[in-house]
Amino acid sequence: MKVFKAVEMNRCIGCLSCMITCSAVNQQDHSILKSAIRIKTSGGLTGKFVAIVCQACKDDVPCAEICPTGALIKRPAGGVLLDKDKCIGCELCVSACTVEAIHFDQETQKPIVCKHCGVCVRFCPHGCLQLVEEVQ
Repeated sequence: MKVFKAVEMNRCIGCLSCMITCSAVNQQDHSILKSAIRIKTSGGLTGKFVAIVCQACKDDVPCAEICPTGALIKRPAGGVLLDKDKCIGCELCVSACTVEAIHFDQETQKPIVCKHCGVCVRFCPHGCLQLVEEVQ
């Protein structure tokens, strides 16, 4: 099973293609606010770009552990999948994520969680992102 990693962020030019593609494919929306990946500068206009993404926690998965309904299901390779039918929109997972990689969609009242599908990887023009095989 594969997980998504931001491995070459020194190449990132901030085009946001990864964010737009993620939101278009996974949320059927072209707003960067609906993306599971967030690209930001590390400091001001001259700072390098950083990716705020799910780190694919394996053993200690705070977002899944705090979910009162079991809507976040651990993936074998790390990270979680969201069962939207079970989600009650409590936002506990957002505050539990230690890397701030879970975003809350105010419109749907559901969290936006990276499912490590890799669509962002395919549309990154500079090879900043990779889907890597995780040892289970």
